[in-house]
Amino acid sequence: MAQDRTWRVIQWATGNVGSRALRAVIEHPRMDLVGLWVRSSEKRGKDAGALCGLPPTGVKASGSLEEMVALDADCVLYMRQGTDFDEICALLASGKNVVTTRGDFHDPARMDVALRERVEAACRAGNASIYSTGSSPGFVTEALAVPLLSLQRRHGLLTIDEYADVSSRNSPDMLFKVMGFGAPMAPFDQRRADHLKGDFGGSLAQIADAVGLEVDAIEASGELSPTRRELTIAAGTVAAGTVGAMRTTITCKSGGRPVLRFRANWYVTQDIEHDWDLRESGWRIVTEGDTPVKVDVTFPVSKEDYAAYTPGLTAHRPVNAIPTVCAAPPGIRTTVDLPQVLPIFR
Repeated sequence: MAQDRTWRVIQWATGNVGSRALRAVIEHPRMDLVGLWVRSSEKRGKDAGALCGLPPTGVKASGSLEEMVALDADCVLYMRQGTDFDEICALLASGKNVVTTRGDFHDPARMDVALRERVEAACRAGNASIYSTGSSPGFVTEALAVPLLSLQRRHGLLTIDEYADVSSRNSPDMLFKVMGFGAPMAPFDQRRADHLKGDFGGSLAQIADAVGLEVDAIEASGELSPTRRELTIAAGTVAAGTVGAMRTTITCKSGGRPVLRFRANWYVTQDIEHDWDLRESGWRIVTEGDTPVKVDVTFPVSKEDYAAYTPGLTAHRPVNAIPTVCAAPPGIRTTVDLPQVLPIFR
């Protein structure tokens, strides 16, 4: 990696994570922001700095794919809602590497064959590469899992528990209408599990395949647990006996045996009917084998600062991955075949 060069970057979208990535690029000592794509017509024409709380940069937000394709840029940080493969392929074919928080590219071996070949063809045309990463999936399912597995010679099961206490999030529509907290107990909506299966299953399977535990099945399931008492959270009131916690489990099997597992534990209270051993927000990674380990990761910030803190968990790793991805051979790249992602601080 060239330590004395500057990377020219386009930021694609400015949601919570995209805005944090935008700020990180502007403040980065070795990156120049050269373009900004936004979906909202209200943001178009505004200076990039104004959209992330920084002084003016001279870069104006645009909603035009053609304008972004025409720019001279090394990399695009692609962080929009949903993946537009027409956009992705146009950017790659124009010679721009792409680092994305979209989970479609964690495991190219399990992509739709025609879609994968279309993306690979765009990579060849532009001599560019694309890489999916973030905090979860990404860091915890790949970058952190690999060194823990490196301690083993006989593997049993690696389990990643993600804990997310959303009681301080003042988003009634999201928590009550979309996620279903505070709703009457009912069978778990399998569509929720299937939604996570693609991103997390592919991320875990990439690692399992790489260590010789070829995945022959990826399963997804979910559970709900009621709160024992009525409680008031930032978003409103949750009645006793309604949904207080939900757990979604993605399991990769090899030879019919579970080898890697991810469990998303989301809750508004730890006082629930089931014994899920809920704890503060963060991750717990446990390996079972001849050298078992348990690693607890927590976030040492106050509840007041939590909402401002969390976007960086997802945004910063893609920013830090830009030099590595730009130096990689063309194609769909993965954590397994890329060098370790290292931040550059000066």
